[in-house]
Amino acid sequence: MASNRKGVGLSAFSRNALTSDHYASHGAALRSAHADSLANQLSVFQAALHSFSVTHGAEIRSNPTFRAEFARMCNAIGVDPLASSNHKTSKGNKNEGGSFWSQMLGGSVNDFYFELAVRVVEVCRETRSENGGMIEVPQVRKRVEKGRGIGGGLEVSDDDILRAVKSLEPLGSGFTVMKIGSKQMIRSVPKELNTDQSTVLEAIQVLGYVTVSMLQLNLGWERARAVAVIDDLVADSLVWVDAQADEKEYWSPALMHEIGGD
Repeated sequence: MASNRKGVGLSAFSRNALTSDHYASHGAALRSAHADSLANQLSVFQAALHSFSVTHGAEIRSNPTFRAEFARMCNAIGVDPLASSNHKTSKGNKNEGGSFWSQMLGGSVNDFYFELAVRVVEVCRETRSENGGMIEVPQVRKRVEKGRGIGGGLEVSDDDILRAVKSLEPLGSGFTVMKIGSKQMIRSVPKELNTDQSTVLEAIQVLGYVTVSMLQLNLGWERARAVAVIDDLVADSLVWVDAQADEKEYWSPALMHEIGGD
């Protein structure tokens, strides 16, 4: 019996090809329009940030809270204030070299973070023999504010300290920020902490100090493991030893400074 269905002719293939081309062309046009719209929005936001910075430049330079909020505004639109900016000038040329803040506010803010970074490096080096190259961010801020030069009489925030350390990353300086427990620490030595060492430092934050028997009891470690970790931390000056008790106690230098009111 003959089939009543008609075969697909060449015209059907042609129509399908035309439809596919139309969809592809329409999609490309939408993507182009969307990209242009985003570019225009970004340009408007950058212009608004420039106007804001001109109006409030003095406050941005002098007030750490205001400075942090301005940085968050920049980050909200994907602009890193400390990273090199490639936005174009009114003449269509790129402003190469210099950060976003430097281009908008002049060199003062950029110089601020450069000098602050130098002071952070000085503090980390001055205290390395005390803490083994691991120091809490608030401790650095307090020493910077008490110190000479950029720190003398100048109010800075923990956020400023973190941004200053970040500005050192392109130099391969080895200065990094790491979190141990609930505290942010600046590490100025290239040595990485292993899992056991990080666990002991976190325990010291919670308990105030640890002993070998406390590690065995609370962490379920064998005595040899606890002793090996403690010995490594002591060798790197990351913990201090109190031998006056019946069993040796191991304290964090940062915690000792807090207790001493430094």
